[in-house]
Amino acid sequence: MALNPSTDTQPWALGLMSGTSLDGIDAALIRSDGLRQIEMGPSVSLPYDDDMRAQLRSVVGGAGAVKEVERALTLRHAAVVRELLAGAGIAPGDVQVIGFHGHTILHRPEERWTWQIGDGALLAEETGIDVVCDMRSRDVALGGEGAPLVPLYQAALAAALPRPLAVVNVGGVANVTWIGDGAEAVLAFDTGPGNALINDWVESHGGEPLDRDGALAKAGRVDLAALDALLDNPYFTRQPPKSLDRDDFSKAGVEQLSLEDGAATLTAFTAASVALAGGFFPQPVERWLITGGGRHNPVLMAALADRLQAPVDPVEAVGWQGDALEAQAFAYLALRSLAGLPLTLPGTTGVREAASGGQHHIAA
Repeated sequence: MALNPSTDTQPWALGLMSGTSLDGIDAALIRSDGLRQIEMGPSVSLPYDDDMRAQLRSVVGGAGAVKEVERALTLRHAAVVRELLAGAGIAPGDVQVIGFHGHTILHRPEERWTWQIGDGALLAEETGIDVVCDMRSRDVALGGEGAPLVPLYQAALAAALPRPLAVVNVGGVANVTWIGDGAEAVLAFDTGPGNALINDWVESHGGEPLDRDGALAKAGRVDLAALDALLDNPYFTRQPPKSLDRDDFSKAGVEQLSLEDGAATLTAFTAASVALAGGFFPQPVERWLITGGGRHNPVLMAALADRLQAPVDPVEAVGWQGDALEAQAFAYLALRSLAGLPLTLPGTTGVREAASGGQHHIAA
């Protein structure tokens, strides 16, 4: 999907995303001016094997063999870059920059600390392409939450769509972007748990990494008392912008339930917390667009449609690429970083003023 064909004379930018749901690496190519001209290119997703998933899980919170896991993670990303470029027939020299998110292992903005592992210098060396990484730290240093980072890209994509509009990314943590009229009419924040709690519950009680197609939740029953207890959390009444660590919510509230009932209740928890987010919007929205892995879960999508007071659709309904969207966003942010343009705004992270960011590693 080319939003503006004039981008075809520009070099490619490549974005990489590894989400807290621990499912794998997404890589995507775009051409863009870092503003409203965007051409979406090829993309690829590479799932983590059990060993890599276990390695990442072992360092969540900043414990364990972080340096060793960081190196393994970076080399895995380099392999994905090579796979994407080979499949697309694009030479490394035709790519201006890689936007490298890394993998979040700790997020404590109230302590002015966010930690994404990933060695930008090693990635630049391995791929022969300049890398922009560490895109959250400057925002946090300036008083922001450091998350979410995708809103400016979503707002650029949504420029021609009817607004107000809400875009919900259901990854490990779920976040929402409210988009109104005007370049800076954007409000964004983490809504609550996304897939991470569901995945952790299913893996620890059923031996599978996720509730595929929501089959377990569909077979279960929502425990309303457990759901009410989960929703009785001060986070949901905090004014945004606000953000979460992957492990800020616990599955302990459903430990007394069966595998199926726990999956059903945690799925309902994700949907209910998204619905609560709508109470903070400056205006009600005309439509909710859903991206991230959660949109592949029909039980979660049905729960969202039941709770939200406007039409609910996957982002593919407007021509966006849901599996590539976050990776595309980090390519877009890398271009903005190189140009000194803001990555975050007061309305997206609570940063005290519009802020650029990122560390630039030049390939040899």
